[in-house]
Amino acid sequence: MHTFLALLICSCPFVLPTPRALGENPQGLVSQAVQVELAADRNDHSHWIYFDVDRKPSGAVEQWVAETGSGNLHRILSRKGARQSLDDQRSSMDRFVRDPEAQARQRKSGRHDDSQSEELLRLLPTAFSWTAVSTEGPSTLLHFAPNPGFKPPTWESRVFAALEGNMRINTAQHRIVSLQGRLIRPVRFCGGICGSLSSGGTFDVERRELAPSIWEIVETHVHIQGTALLFKNISQDEDETKSRFHRLPGDISLQQAETNLMQQNT
Repeated sequence: MHTFLALLICSCPFVLPTPRALGENPQGLVSQAVQVELAADRNDHSHWIYFDVDRKPSGAVEQWVAETGSGNLHRILSRKGARQSLDDQRSSMDRFVRDPEAQARQRKSGRHDDSQSEELLRLLPTAFSWTAVSTEGPSTLLHFAPNPGFKPPTWESRVFAALEGNMRINTAQHRIVSLQGRLIRPVRFCGGICGSLSSGGTFDVERRELAPSIWEIVETHVHIQGTALLFKNISQDEDETKSRFHRLPGDISLQQAETNLMQQNT
């Protein structure tokens, strides 16, 4: 999963607010959505199987992914245009199933990403100046721009001072539906000594409700140029889509997940 920092680096044109949208309390909407998202993350213990296509300049990966309490299992169908044989698909999964250290590393990485995402999510209401753009049914579009009074508490949050874009909220459930924005100016760490990001970098994230109160990212489009020594994954050029979601039992094992994955159509 991408960190919440990535969820805020995207492009979206500014739209003038409508009179109805001006009557909303934009910062209040964001604050409430943040609290609901944090609570949902804590309470969601569901597991899913889905089809994933991840495209990068080095090539695309097509795979089925199954979530379990021990980690996510990947059935890789093709990598960089090369189709994987059934034996290769199965042997790769078998190695992960038999490797508790690899599973532990994956879980540790996931916990780190989740912790970083939560810290950045909490900063949203105050890191930006929010303006209501439009409201249609249960959906409200908000525009965000850097808040000149915001004091970034961490290295990661310094990027907020260079971000502008839009966020769509489902106001009936107070859930974030999409984030679109861009880097409106370069970002330099330690004056550029520790890295920098070029202006114009974009990010676009779309989410969908899979089941009542369970939302998942279904599309991620990252196009960021630059280098940052402190953040290995901050410079990306990637388009990822997830589809064909099916819910799995909450207590599913890695062995059961492998059987389920091998039953999926390719």
